[in-house]
Amino acid sequence: MAQTKKWGYEKINDLFCQPFMKLLFTAQSIHRNHFSYPDEMELCSLLNIKTGGCPENCAYCPQSAHYQTGLSREKLYELNAVIEKAKEAKENGALRFCMGAAYRNPPAKDFPLILEMIKAVKKLDLETCVTLGTLTQEQAQQLKIAGLDFYNHNIDTSKEYYEKIITTHTYQDRINTLQHAADADLQLCCGGILGMGETRHDRINFLLQLTKLPEPPKSIPINRLIPIPGTPLENKGDIDPFEFIRSIAITRILMPTSIIRLSAGRANMSQELQALCFMAGANSMWLGDKLLTTKNANWDEDMVLLKKLGISIKKQEKQESFR
Repeated sequence: MAQTKKWGYEKINDLFCQPFMKLLFTAQSIHRNHFSYPDEMELCSLLNIKTGGCPENCAYCPQSAHYQTGLSREKLYELNAVIEKAKEAKENGALRFCMGAAYRNPPAKDFPLILEMIKAVKKLDLETCVTLGTLTQEQAQQLKIAGLDFYNHNIDTSKEYYEKIITTHTYQDRINTLQHAADADLQLCCGGILGMGETRHDRINFLLQLTKLPEPPKSIPINRLIPIPGTPLENKGDIDPFEFIRSIAITRILMPTSIIRLSAGRANMSQELQALCFMAGANSMWLGDKLLTTKNANWDEDMVLLKKLGISIKKQEKQESFR
């Protein structure tokens, strides 16, 4: 079911131009109108099940084989190790367990084991999500049969800026994979990265494209670039924090019922910046000390921040409140 009205470039640009406080008030009001428990946070966990050696040349990624980042290539995780990580994530409050692998497309020799991982995690009563690169229609259908709930495949940025970030595949390749996932009745997890040198024009077109996907993503990760030494973006400066918060707020206005996940880069955000992102409509975040290969926020510090803000942890059956 569509959750957006018709949006165009000019309407989104008008939102970016609104006074900051007015924009946040609008986003927070919409958030409260669409969530029964607007003051709760969904916790998720992300495990890198296959590290390094990716043939793609995404300019932000330390796992690309094109760059010298000091990252060692590792084999696919064993099934029992994944199960243990998933159990640990659930004990720490995660509702969703996402598995990521550094592939262009999941190879035939690894795919059966990945399907078994999905089945095993599903048996733990966790939502399942994977990010494996591009998919064929048949692969998407097999993932669905295995019990996969979400497929993550970010569009990263605007179509116009995309070729400055990635050249080993096209923007349309990403859209095709999202279409395959939607056709297989998988829920879409799709967002992007801010601060890669893109302009506001690019951010507007990025968000506009999210509204034009086969269906608005049920889950939207918004990442703040972590400049990795050895990658082409290692010297990129931070995006202006108010522009970042504006982007979160506009994401909430455009897609009022989606889960918006404050993702990579949170370890370098102040508590105040994170709080404003939550006020703007972000209502999910990752658990754990690492996101794939980069540093994530500390769990204890996260719990202290949520307690300060009076934000509850979303539970499957009940809420745990810090109030």
